Amino acid sequence: MASLLSLLLLLSLLLLLLLVFSSAESKTFWADVAALKDFKNSVDAKSMSPGSCLSSWDFSVDPCDGLFGETFTCGFRCDSVVSGSGRVTELSLDKAGYSGSLSSVSFNFPYLQTLDLSGNYFSGPLPDSLSNLTRLTSLSVSGNSFSGSIPDSLGSMSGLEELLLDNNRLDGSVPASFNGLTSLKRLEIQLNNISGELPDLSSLKNLYYIDASDNRISGRVPSSLPGSVLQISMRNNKIQGTIPESFKLLKSLEVLDLSHNKLSGSIPSFIFTHQTLQQLTLSFNGFTSLDSPYYSPLGLPSELISVDLSNNQVQGALPLFMGLLPKLSALSLENNSFSGMIPTQYVWKTVSPRSDFAGFQRLLLGGNFLFGVVPGPLMTLKPGSANVQLAGNCFSWCPATFFFCQGQEQRSTEECRKFSRVIP
Repeated sequence: MASLLSLLLLLSLLLLLLLVFSSAESKTFWADVAALKDFKNSVDAKSMSPGSCLSSWDFSVDPCDGLFGETFTCGFRCDSVVSGSGRVTELSLDKAGYSGSLSSVSFNFPYLQTLDLSGNYFSGPLPDSLSNLTRLTSLSVSGNSFSGSIPDSLGSMSGLEELLLDNNRLDGSVPASFNGLTSLKRLEIQLNNISGELPDLSSLKNLYYIDASDNRISGRVPSSLPGSVLQISMRNNKIQGTIPESFKLLKSLEVLDLSHNKLSGSIPSFIFTHQTLQQLTLSFNGFTSLDSPYYSPLGLPSELISVDLSNNQVQGALPLFMGLLPKLSALSLENNSFSGMIPTQYVWKTVSPRSDFAGFQRLLLGGNFLFGVVPGPLMTLKPGSANVQLAGNCFSWCPATFFFCQGQEQRSTEECRKFSRVIP
């Protein structure tokens, strides 16, 4: 009987120790509690609406113990990365309209991997203390009102894989220190007031996505980009020049959007036969010509699906090779100064493409100086069969009863004759 009682006492003691150990294991490390308090105190209390994540942070309860209870319902994550302590590994706020300046926040979260403050109203400068987050892999402050320059210190975060600074009020140039972000895969800085030229990013061997659109970036198209890049979007900036030869080395590039810039001169031929490029958008620039690649009647080696060269100043005949690109289904050449007649290759690619060639689902040629008659096969097209636009040209006959002649009056005879006299 005594031995049974001793056994029960021993089991009770072990159970108590297990409970105490488990409780201790889930407790938040004291410095992380202090850092959470510091962060909450920097947020404008008036912006913490009832039901929001931050409104549930009640420090009378241990954060990691209280997570998913009545307090600390959301906004961060804890993991037992160190024996005996729960550490904050993720801070992801809800889009509840939080405001305030975070410039004085210490961000003393040594185990934080994800910081997401997107979709709120935080303002003021981005804090230098973000560089304290040495284990951070994802940083998103998208859709706030942060202002001032991008801190040089962000370039020291070599483990960062995603850096999303878009939709803010940031200005100045992109720091040269960004060449230290050697793990970076995604960079989004669009919709800011960033100026100057992009720095050399060739050391970012894992980078696959760059969006620097809707800024005031100037200079030339960056020629020092890593070969890993899949998508480049730099539309609506002040970039000059043309597409650099170094883009031949971008062996993974699939999407290139340089629209709404100040590019000029000739569009190089290699871009149309790039081995991986699928979408090319160069609209709203100042290009005056394009170089035709060598081609045979059998077609061209090209992955292009969509080409948009609209709203430039390109002159000359419509490029025949566009009708020989095997996968091209969307071509926009409208609002240029193309002249001559519509090539037969364009007609059959729209009306009756070969089985091994994609047909034109979108063919926009309006607003040029094309003349002659509209090819007969195009007259058989029915609305909805393909998006074809031929209005605003110099055709001898293109009545508005045909859907592809609607939307813009044909040019006057005087305008067409005047243009033909100035063509070299």
